[in-house]
Amino acid sequence: MDSTPASSGIPDATARNKTEIREFLVSRRGRISPAQAGINPVGGRRRVPGLRREEVANLAGVSVDYYTRIERGNLSGASEEVLDAIAGALRLDRSERGHLHDLALTANNGRARRRQSQSGTRVRPELQYLLDAITAAPAHITNRAMDMVAANALGRAMHPDLDERTGTPPNFSRYIFLDPRAHSFFKDWHRAAETNVSILHREAGRNPYDKRLSDLVGELSVRSQEFREHWAAHNVRRHYAGLKSFVHPVVGDLELTYQTIELDQDPGFTLTVYPAVPGSASAEALQLLASWAASEDSGQINARS
Repeated sequence: MDSTPASSGIPDATARNKTEIREFLVSRRGRISPAQAGINPVGGRRRVPGLRREEVANLAGVSVDYYTRIERGNLSGASEEVLDAIAGALRLDRSERGHLHDLALTANNGRARRRQSQSGTRVRPELQYLLDAITAAPAHITNRAMDMVAANALGRAMHPDLDERTGTPPNFSRYIFLDPRAHSFFKDWHRAAETNVSILHREAGRNPYDKRLSDLVGELSVRSQEFREHWAAHNVRRHYAGLKSFVHPVVGDLELTYQTIELDQDPGFTLTVYPAVPGSASAEALQLLASWAASEDSGQINARS
């Protein structure tokens, strides 16, 4: 994808789709050695890392000319069988296969996908009720562009540095790449950065007409060398469950599990909850964080009185 801010026009989105197809396939081809693919290389010194186009074509059972056309960014008309064959040849994992299929869907049906025009920034009241009912764990809702569009009390308290300086609503990607405080907050900042970009990359492939998302990618590509390097890797991942570690400026170390759910009734929104293991030091820290958040809210109310 280009490193300049993207506009919302159809030609730009189509061009971004072709560029992403090309760069994604080239990057996946470059990481696989002939030995890994079970190929005995023929000839002398290889000019390219990884597999050659003709080797991928042979593994996928398609002609070299056809694969070359695809790798140049033209997935229009590619069947499910062809996509799966290419995914198998390139040893794509589940997330990468999904990304390839999303790119093909856009190439084949771009006009229909324009209905996913922009990341929403407001949630239904019922979703805020749901968040507020979660009292023992931080919880928040994000959109495709990684804006935190809603949170419960602990969710807001967990991210005290995520404020209007990152945008309105506050944005996790800008915080990670543009706010120096993020390096202290995330115990493994590089992992957090890689995860964030891999999510953005997947969303950009699924929703190339989302102007808020494409503008964010363009902005960060201009303002952050680290973002550019991560984006150029073309990694895509699903991040629905796991363990994350933070160093909160008030309560210190937090090691929290997380569960992420895509809200089917509210396309583009994702709910993430961060429970601690019961009885753990992090569970005690969350209780302290809840008390601190309550005192902060009380202080703000008194200041306004």
